[in-house]
Amino acid sequence: MTGAKGDDAAHPPAAGKKPRRLYMRAADREQAIIEEAVRFFAEHGFEGQTRELAKRLGITHSAIYRYLPSKEALIERVYEHVYLSRWNPDWGHLVTDRGRSLEARMTQFYLEYVERVFDYHWVRIFVYSGLKSFDITPRYLAIVRDEIVLPACAELRVELGLPTPQEIPISEREAELFWGLHGRIFYIAIRRFIYGTPIPDDLDPVVRDAVRGFRGGVAPVLEDILRATAPVRP
Repeated sequence: MTGAKGDDAAHPPAAGKKPRRLYMRAADREQAIIEEAVRFFAEHGFEGQTRELAKRLGITHSAIYRYLPSKEALIERVYEHVYLSRWNPDWGHLVTDRGRSLEARMTQFYLEYVERVFDYHWVRIFVYSGLKSFDITPRYLAIVRDEIVLPACAELRVELGLPTPQEIPISEREAELFWGLHGRIFYIAIRRFIYGTPIPDDLDPVVRDAVRGFRGGVAPVLEDILRATAPVRP
C-alpha cells in the first residue's frame, strides 16, 4: 500500500470536468447532487449553504429540494454515500476469526481500513460533523465500537486466557485500550487531511508497527484493569 488516496496535504482533489446537467434522469440528478454535496461539505463544512451548492451544480436552489426535502436529508444521504458505503460488513467477522492471531486479524483490518477511509472527503466531513454536533460522527463511531472495539476486547481476553466478558464485563477503561490503537492510526489521516502535514508514502509498515506495538505491550495493562474491575467476591 502506498500513501492514502487524495492530495498530499489538506487540499481538495482536483475537480474533474463537471458532467452535463441537461436531460438527466431524476435518479442521476439526485446522485449528482449528493456527489457534489460531498465535495462541498468537505471543503466548507456543514455551515456551507445549499444555495452555494446549487450554484456549483448549475441549478436553482429550489431544484435541490425537489430531490431532497431538507438539508438534514441531504446530510443523511452524504453519510450513506461516504460512510456506510465504505464500511465492509466482513470486518466484524474478521476480528472474531480465531483461525489466526489477534495481531494478524487487527493488522489486516487496519490495512484495509486505511485503504478505505484515508480520503480527503471522508476525513474532513467526519471532523466537521463532530464540530457541528451532527450525528454522523457518533453514529459511525458506534459502528466501530460494536463491530471492532468490543469484539476485539473479548478476543484479546480469549487469546490471553483471561476471564470472559460474561465473567467480568468489559469496562470503558478496557475499551479505551483499543480506542487508543484506533486513534493512533486515524491520527495519521488527521495530520494529512486536516493539518496538511506530510505522512509516510507507504503506510503498510506504519500500520503493522502500530498493531504489533499495541499487542506486544497490552497484556500486563489489561491484567491490571481486570484486577481493578473484577467484582468483589463475598
